[in-house]
Amino acid sequence: MIKRVHFPASPLPYLLVAPQIAITIVFFIWPAGQAMYQSFLIEDAFGFGREFVWFENFQMLLEDPLYLEAFGRTIFFSAMVAALSMVLSLILAGFADRVVRGATIYRTLLIWPYAVAPVLAGALWVFMFNPSVGIIAYWLDLVGVEWNHLLNGGQAMALIIFAASWKQIAYNFLFYLAAMQAIPKSMIEAAAIDGAGPARRFWTIIFPLVSPTTFFLLIINIVYAFFDTFGIIHAVTEGGPANSTVTLVYKVYSDGFIGLDLGGSAAQSVILMVMVITLTVIQFRFVERRVEY
Repeated sequence: MIKRVHFPASPLPYLLVAPQIAITIVFFIWPAGQAMYQSFLIEDAFGFGREFVWFENFQMLLEDPLYLEAFGRTIFFSAMVAALSMVLSLILAGFADRVVRGATIYRTLLIWPYAVAPVLAGALWVFMFNPSVGIIAYWLDLVGVEWNHLLNGGQAMALIIFAASWKQIAYNFLFYLAAMQAIPKSMIEAAAIDGAGPARRFWTIIFPLVSPTTFFLLIINIVYAFFDTFGIIHAVTEGGPANSTVTLVYKVYSDGFIGLDLGGSAAQSVILMVMVITLTVIQFRFVERRVEY
């Protein structure tokens, strides 16, 4: 018989994970529970009264055309940010993987933007695209493009897409570069000996082998666009002009902190929480299937 090894009971593992558990409870589980509780209430903005209304807040959201517009706008924004940042990251990683001399310098420069805070990234792009003093707005004016994202909703949406994508490129680049470096060089060399050019080697060998990383980054980038772009939107457009850049996460802020609709804002946060949980479950199911195979 195989002897089963029994380790002596020790409180050390529990002590080591206790700080993380405490942080999770205080900053994640408790606020999530409070949001779920408040989503069933209609509260006075000054805290003088509250009424339990069950699912009325959710019903009002689903009937609100402004919320439905923000929902569709968020899906478009997330898809564009994920597509643009992932495509550019894949291209940059492909070039960086082939660099021999000065590779560390190139990779470091490409990683730097990830260290920039979202608000600072938004402020940087605001200065570059400022209709009066922005350098890129000046170049656009030279070629006949009148840029003013303060009045044009389409241009404002394009600006926050560019800013959010630029902020995420470094993160995607790290994963794509690691995935490419894990590919056996013998496969690439064999394809080159058979006469396959760089583009053919990329699409027939490299890209299929990094597809698991692509799916992982797709989920991560969608979650990023849904939740982590609040600082960029607030710094660049503040949801304007005429609510053309209000996404779901920004609408939670504007309705809760500006409009003082605490119950409706809590209901919106619960919907966002359900969406991110769903995306997380999809991602883990995909990882489990990859491990099984």
